[in-house]
Amino acid sequence: MRLLKLVPDNTNIGFVRLRFWAFGLTALLTVLATLAVGTRGLNLGVDFVGGLMIEAKFQQVPVIDKVRGTVDSLNVGEVSLQQFGDPKTVSIRLPLPASTDEGATNAVVNKVKAALTATNPDVVFSRYDTVSGKVSNELIRNGLLAVFIAVLAIAIFSWLRYEWQFGVSTFVAIVHDLLMTLGFFAITRLEFDLNIVAAVLTIIGYSINDKIVIDDRIRENMRKYRQMDIGALIDLSVNETLPRTVMTSVTVLLALGALLLFGGHVLQGFTAAMMLGIIVGTYSSVYVSSSLLQALGLRAENFDRKPASPAGGNAERVTKRER
Repeated sequence: MRLLKLVPDNTNIGFVRLRFWAFGLTALLTVLATLAVGTRGLNLGVDFVGGLMIEAKFQQVPVIDKVRGTVDSLNVGEVSLQQFGDPKTVSIRLPLPASTDEGATNAVVNKVKAALTATNPDVVFSRYDTVSGKVSNELIRNGLLAVFIAVLAIAIFSWLRYEWQFGVSTFVAIVHDLLMTLGFFAITRLEFDLNIVAAVLTIIGYSINDKIVIDDRIRENMRKYRQMDIGALIDLSVNETLPRTVMTSVTVLLALGALLLFGGHVLQGFTAAMMLGIIVGTYSSVYVSSSLLQALGLRAENFDRKPASPAGGNAERVTKRER
């Protein structure tokens, strides 16, 4: 049986040659994502804005105005409705009752359930969440802090492990991945809650894992081929790791695809964020961060001189490999 190869042997793609197109596309997408977040904002979940959220699933597509009128008639505060996942599922958001007693919250939930069940006997309430304003502020602060510390720590690690150029390129690539994810949620209006923060942190981890593999190969080749042009050396390193990069991304996407199909709408946002992050992270690792090393002035002849690996012998390549 022949082994499956998604990337042929001796692939020799000139990634560095395409760097200006990649930089232009990256800058354009970054601006669009920033504008989307700035103008549309994120559809923050109850985790971040506080309040009461009830999720109702109808057998038929409901008339939103009718649902709103039913809930408004209960005088439980200003209601906000949103269809998500599919048109039959509605998220009902309400302010928390004045009393902090759990019984008061349960009374509001039961009131809403009874009213909607009376007009829609087949409605199913899959979940409800409550978060106070104080807790939501803490969650926002802790979520932002977790993401910031993760990005900064990874950039510093890359700087200390390699050279400062690697730290800068890593920082740029991760920030790009984060902005793409935020822009996606701003455009699609999918709910942004703590699950998405977990997805963002996972994306950061996946992106840096992919990038570290490429950076390690670049460092190894810089020690072996000190006379090689840095652009050709980066192309060589990215092409050598390309089969691993593509195979890993495809297998992870297959797993996420199954989760998207069968995981239900509760995990839809998390899965969508992960799938986007895998694609964007792979793109930024291959096309952006590696080529950025050359733009930042990385040179093989100035790199730390250490003995070459036995596999490399004493031979020194000075040109990119032939097709």
